[in-house]
Amino acid sequence: LVAAVAAEHHLPFLVISAGTRNHFAMDLGLDRADPARCLDALTDGEEIRVDLGDVSGRPFVNTVSFGVYADIVQSPEYRDNKTGTALNLMPDLLAREGVQRLEANVDGNRLAEQQALLISNNPYVSPDELSGGGRRPRLDTGELGVIGIRVENAAQAADLAVRGSQATGLTVTTAHRVEVKAGEEQIPVAVDGEALWLRTPVTCSVRPGALRVLLPRDRPGVPQPAPPIDWRKLLDLAFGPAERTAPGENHA
Repeated sequence: LVAAVAAEHHLPFLVISAGTRNHFAMDLGLDRADPARCLDALTDGEEIRVDLGDVSGRPFVNTVSFGVYADIVQSPEYRDNKTGTALNLMPDLLAREGVQRLEANVDGNRLAEQQALLISNNPYVSPDELSGGGRRPRLDTGELGVIGIRVENAAQAADLAVRGSQATGLTVTTAHRVEVKAGEEQIPVAVDGEALWLRTPVTCSVRPGALRVLLPRDRPGVPQPAPPIDWRKLLDLAFGPAERTAPGENHA
């Protein structure tokens, strides 16, 4: 939300890597181990422009997640072991009867019957490069990354967890605009790790170069992502440390 204010008023945005996972700071090349180094941007800084994602009028800098994560965060075990619980529950949730199916319009192309969708502000180069915390080599491509999951049974769900990007149930693409429908008035959506309920259709887009970011000249930089895919890292990236917000509550 602070990034949205900075973009609206054309002010430079300073990132301090003191959050939970610091995906945005990592992809800006900042030092996640030493947040104080980020303050060097105030005395010896340089400015860059990056893209800013938008989900139904709400800004995001990392990811927007749809689908089975909503069932996972309701689990009593989730709070104690988020990624482990997600990994254990994912095959059953994907394959169970009656699981919510999503339909996405991806730049005019239909992506049907998805159990989960991950939309990112700029793409990850490939699903294999979501390992090591999930990195985007660039934040100024003017594109969204799109990852969709569709499986029909428990065997296919398990295959997805084992084979990752080689599984038939995984779709990876890029887009400028994604519209998500689910046959319900509201659906749960995780925006940068915060669980919300948004009215359908939910529209994701990207604002190229909308955000000025002030960075220290001396920073570690963006390391090269390393394959192969780590499914735990993908779940960690998609779900985040979220609290569910009930329908009808004020999300301001």
